[in-house]
Amino acid sequence: MPKFTIQDVLPLPHTPVKIPRIGFGVYRDPPNQAECVKSCLAALKMGYRHIDTAQLYENEEAVGEAVRQSGLKRSDVFVATKIWKPEGNVEKTLDSLRASVKRIGLGWVDLFLIHTPTSGPGGRREMWEALEKLKSEGGAKSIGVSNYGVNHLEEIKGYSRTTPAVNQIELHPWLQQREIVNHCSKEGIVVEAYSPIVRAQKNDDPDVVSIAEAHSVTPAQVLIRWSLQKGFVPLPKSDNPERIKSNADVYDFELSDEEMERLNGKALPGGEGAICPYNVNCL
Repeated sequence: MPKFTIQDVLPLPHTPVKIPRIGFGVYRDPPNQAECVKSCLAALKMGYRHIDTAQLYENEEAVGEAVRQSGLKRSDVFVATKIWKPEGNVEKTLDSLRASVKRIGLGWVDLFLIHTPTSGPGGRREMWEALEKLKSEGGAKSIGVSNYGVNHLEEIKGYSRTTPAVNQIELHPWLQQREIVNHCSKEGIVVEAYSPIVRAQKNDDPDVVSIAEAHSVTPAQVLIRWSLQKGFVPLPKSDNPERIKSNADVYDFELSDEEMERLNGKALPGGEGAICPYNVNCL
């Protein structure tokens, strides 16, 4: 297997954009607060070059401020955000997208996603067409989706001029979603993995612990490394500077084929296809 580094990027199919192979998530960080700026600055200092926010998180402005304070060139930091809901027509929804870009305040976003498919076919189409317009006017370098299933991705083909560059879904050994992962691979869609460390709920799993001990690393590092070796773009999240650093320190060990298989075997029965985390009818 090629040696990974924190500088690694993946090309986003259908675009000239490249996405860093690991990202920093800011879900539930305080909105527009110094703590979020502080966490993002720590991540950027430790080598992350990809920050994932969303309208729902209410911290887009803080993410932009952190990038400005970092002193890094805008082109060196990949910033992604997500639209939460349609506004009733394409132009109003486009205004919502533009407002996110303005809040972030960096001129453009590198990736803009539909956060969830829960608005129904009409809402999904409205948001996608608005995203296409935002991309055409330069507000987003690439566009994609989150929490989409195969049926949602197939639906887009009926009205889209653009294949989604990314599908961001929850992925870890206990929720592997193989059907949608395989579909994305076939369609040339990059898969991002949120909650890659399972919100620390599996740190005492015997297999994870034994693998971590074998490599002198933490359980979280094992799970992030699993995600990288599966070809995903993991988005670990933490506000603790030591854990932020640790979550990015996953490049001086490699999981063996046997260790990967042990983790691949963790998928829970019935846990392969439940991709909508909002407990509503996504259709």
